[in-house]
Amino acid sequence: MEQTKINKIEKIRKYISLFGLFLFPIIHFYLLEAYTHNGFIEIRKWSQIFNILLFEFTAVILFFLFRSVRLALMTQGILAMVVGLVNYYVYTFRSLPLVPWDILSIKTAASVAGEYDFTPTVRIVCILAGFGAALVLEGFLSFSIKKLKWYQSVIFAAAFCIGLGAFAKVLQRTDFQNRHQMYNILFTPVYMWQVNGFALTMVMELPYLAVEKPEGYKKDAAKEQLEAYETPENDALVQKPNIIVVMNEAFSDLSVFGEFTPSEDYMPYFHSMFYGAKNTMTGYLNVSVCGGNTANTEFEFLTGNTMAFLPQGSIPYQQYINAKIPAIPAYLRDLGYETYAMHPYLASGWERESVYPLLGFSHVEFLDSYTNRKYIRNFVSDMSCMDKIIQTYEQKDADKPMFLFNVTMQNHGSYSDTYENFTPHISVEGTSSYSLNTYLSLIQKSDEALEYLISYFSEEEEPVMVVFFGDHQPNDVVAEPIWKLNGKSYRSLSKEDTLRRYQVPYLIWTNYEMETKNNADMSVNYLGGNMLEAAGLQAPAYQNYLKKLEESYPVISAVSVPESKEAAADLEEYKKLQYYQLFDLQD
Repeated sequence: MEQTKINKIEKIRKYISLFGLFLFPIIHFYLLEAYTHNGFIEIRKWSQIFNILLFEFTAVILFFLFRSVRLALMTQGILAMVVGLVNYYVYTFRSLPLVPWDILSIKTAASVAGEYDFTPTVRIVCILAGFGAALVLEGFLSFSIKKLKWYQSVIFAAAFCIGLGAFAKVLQRTDFQNRHQMYNILFTPVYMWQVNGFALTMVMELPYLAVEKPEGYKKDAAKEQLEAYETPENDALVQKPNIIVVMNEAFSDLSVFGEFTPSEDYMPYFHSMFYGAKNTMTGYLNVSVCGGNTANTEFEFLTGNTMAFLPQGSIPYQQYINAKIPAIPAYLRDLGYETYAMHPYLASGWERESVYPLLGFSHVEFLDSYTNRKYIRNFVSDMSCMDKIIQTYEQKDADKPMFLFNVTMQNHGSYSDTYENFTPHISVEGTSSYSLNTYLSLIQKSDEALEYLISYFSEEEEPVMVVFFGDHQPNDVVAEPIWKLNGKSYRSLSKEDTLRRYQVPYLIWTNYEMETKNNADMSVNYLGGNMLEAAGLQAPAYQNYLKKLEESYPVISAVSVPESKEAAADLEEYKKLQYYQLFDLQD
C-alpha cells in the first residue's frame, strides 16, 4: 500500500515536471521580452506563438541533452535571463537590439563598457526577481530520463535540432512571414524586434549572416564594366593637396528633428561654415547606422561601398575584410600620398589595427601615440586630436602630400554620468535631460576644435583640404527630449522622421579656391568620390561609376534605398560591382 502511494506521488511529480517542461519556456519568453516591453500586448499574436515554439523546441533539446527537466529548464532560464539583460543594455546604449553577428563585436563592446551606467532600474530588478522565482520553482522538478542511454539521448536531441532547423527555415520564408503578419522590413530593426519578439527576430535575421553572390553576377563582366569607367592618366591636370579627414564621434545637429531652444549655440563655428562659407561644400550625410557601429560609416566612406547590400547590423571590418581591397587610402598612396590613420583609443576596436593596412594606410596610430593628450570625461579630447593632426603635418615629408584619416573619441556615450573634468554648460528650454545637456556641451567642444584646425590651415601655403563629418547620431536617450518637445516619440516616428535619425552634417573646406556648394546632401558612400573631385584629383573607375550613379540616386544607405523599377536595375548593377570590389578583388 505504501509502495502504491509512493508510485502515485512519483507519477504526479512526473506529470508536474512534464507540464513544467511545457510551461516554463513560455514564462522565459515573456520575461525576456519584459526587459524592454510588454510581450503580451506589443508582439503580434502569430509571432508570440512562434517565439513560444522556439523556446519549447530549445527546452526539449536541452532536456534530452541533460536528461533532466530541472537542468534543461534552469539552463534555458539562465540563458534567457542573461541574453535578455544584454539585449536591454545594448538597446539602451546604442538604440538598436542585438543581432546575430554582434558576437564578433564583443571585444569592442567590452573596451568601452566601463563608460556606461549599468545601474538596474526597478523594472530590471523585478524581471530578475521573476527569473529568480522561476529558477527556484524549476529546482523542484525532479523528472529525469537517466535510464535512457547517452547516445539515445543524443539521437533524440539531434532529431529535435533537425526539427528546429526545419521550423526556422519555414520562419525565414517571405511568403510565410507575410501570411502570418510577421514584420520583415529590416529598414526599422527596432520595430521589427518589438513586434516580432527577440528570438523570432534573431531567426529571421540569420540568413543575412552570409553575403551571397548577386543573381547573374559574373566576375569578368563586372571587371569589364568597371574598366569602362577608367579615365586616362593626365598628370598635368592633377593637383595634390593635403587631405585631412576628421570623422567626429557622434557629431550631429539634432535640429533635424524639429525646433528647440538651447541656452547657447552648440556649434556656432560649424553653423557659420554650413551656410555659405567661401571654398566650402556642405550638406547632410545619410549614414547607415545610429547610436553605434561607427566602423560601418568608415567602411562606406573609405571604400564607396554601401551597407544597403550587406546584412543589417553586420560589421564589414570584422566579417569581410581579411585581405587588401580597393579603397581610397590605397588609391591615394599609389598617387604618391603618405597615408595616415589615427584613432585615440584602443587598436583592437573594430579590429582597426588589422583592417587599416589592408585599406591602404601606411601609418596607423592609436592611443599610445597621442603624447601630451588631454581628456574630456574619460576620452581623449578632440582638441588633442587636432594637435596630433597638426603635429603630423608639420613633421611629414615636404615633398609628399598626406592623406590623414582621424576618428575621434571625445563624444562617445554614455552621456548620463558625471565627471570632475567636465560639467555640461548648455541646457535646453523645456527639458531637464542631463544626457542632452552633456551631448550638446560636448558637441560645442568639437566645434571649437574644428575652428582651431581650420584656422591653423587657413594660414598654410601648401594646399590643404579638411573634410569633417559625424559617424552617426547619439542614442535615443539623447534624441528623445527633442522629439518630445516637437510632439513625437521614438515609438511612433514617421518614415521621414526615422530617416532624419540617420542624418549628420558634413563639410569640405579648402584653403585654396574651390566651388562653394550648400545643401549638397548625399549618402556617405559618395563622400569619398566628392572629396577626390573637390581636391582636383582623378578618381579610380569605381568612384567614377559612383559619381554617375549619384546623379540619379543621391542617397543609398542601409535605411534608405530608392524604390522604382529603374532604381531596381541600377541597384542590382551597383550590388554586382560592390561584390566584385569587396570579395573578388581581395588579394
